[in-house]
Amino acid sequence: MLASLCQVWISPAIGQQKISKENIAFIKYVGFPDAHSTWDDIGYSKRFGKVVVGVTNHVDKVVLFDYDVTTGKMTNNGSLADRAHLRPFQWQGKIHSKIIEGKDGYMYFSTDGGESREEYFMEHPAGYAGGFFMKWHPATNDFVNLGMGMQYESVKDIDIDPVSGKLFGVSYPQVHFLVYDPAKNSMKDLGRLGSSHVPRVLFTDWWGNCYYVDWRQRLVKYQTAQDTLLFARESLPAFEGTPGEKIVTGITAYAKDQKNNVIYLITYGAKIVAFYPQKDGIGRVEDLGGVADSRPDVKPYGPYVPNLNIGDNGKLYYFIGGHGNFLIKDRTVMMEFDPRTRKHTIIYEYPVDQLSEATGSDTKDKFGNLYFAGRRQLDSHDRSEPFLIKFNPGKKVSK
Repeated sequence: MLASLCQVWISPAIGQQKISKENIAFIKYVGFPDAHSTWDDIGYSKRFGKVVVGVTNHVDKVVLFDYDVTTGKMTNNGSLADRAHLRPFQWQGKIHSKIIEGKDGYMYFSTDGGESREEYFMEHPAGYAGGFFMKWHPATNDFVNLGMGMQYESVKDIDIDPVSGKLFGVSYPQVHFLVYDPAKNSMKDLGRLGSSHVPRVLFTDWWGNCYYVDWRQRLVKYQTAQDTLLFARESLPAFEGTPGEKIVTGITAYAKDQKNNVIYLITYGAKIVAFYPQKDGIGRVEDLGGVADSRPDVKPYGPYVPNLNIGDNGKLYYFIGGHGNFLIKDRTVMMEFDPRTRKHTIIYEYPVDQLSEATGSDTKDKFGNLYFAGRRQLDSHDRSEPFLIKFNPGKKVSK
């Protein structure tokens, strides 16, 4: 059983509903007792009303789950290795990419080795075969292996052009930017954009252009219509003194507000950025400050935030914590951030045995519920238990 919540209350404004433990739920996955973790591998099917998550034991099994947002039913859709007809030498450790809906109703994603040693030849006699592009249909349960991205390279994240159906991907460890057209079964490698470490997240705008960052933390735009790359002149905002490893690891999460033509970004250096995309050229970037109010015991670039969602109220919601980077020692906190006033509010606090990390970007259903892929730490030996997090700042949620 999951532990009960350890909550912190916020002081509501006049007319605003108080956020309490009834606004959040932790939902278990079914039929996978040795499940270990989830990563960025979460997405929402608007067409079929399902949240889709890839869950791994981080050794040799990955299972695709879907959660029906209307009925509350969680479904185990089987092992990725079986569904994708993978041979033993094509072993995959996890899904790391987001799970994104295409115009054909399929949910697209990509696979990852899961352990660095598997993606080199150093400690693995055969080497890592490489990551695959895949798709799954929530209504028909059809599962299709679309093929490998690059030999020996994972595909860490993907996104999709909603018009053409082209997939964009980034490889690990060599940071190649890939453009794959499933309709033509054609792959284009646009070369390396980074070095040292691979930024984990790419994203698209309303016109189907795709964005990533290079090794200097400059936004790189793949202009779909022109089939070209465009580099921003300046790097994304960073705190003074931010060390190199925080700069080169790029964007950790995003959330889109198309109504106001803004895409909110969180960087590995713990900055919140408002990006205003343009159809042509690179759009305007606004520095909204850090992910939390300054604390004397925490470096401003220290907190780790691999998740972000935007509520119907226009406020941003995210969890700080994971990979040993916390705002409060050994505690994961959920933040509310108002982009208009730039006010931060801690609304929940959890010890790591209740919640140790949450991932996922921009996953919201038609009822205004926000979803994250969470896990809790079971002991000091890297054993953990994953679960789906469902949150709504405006009303009570149910499992």
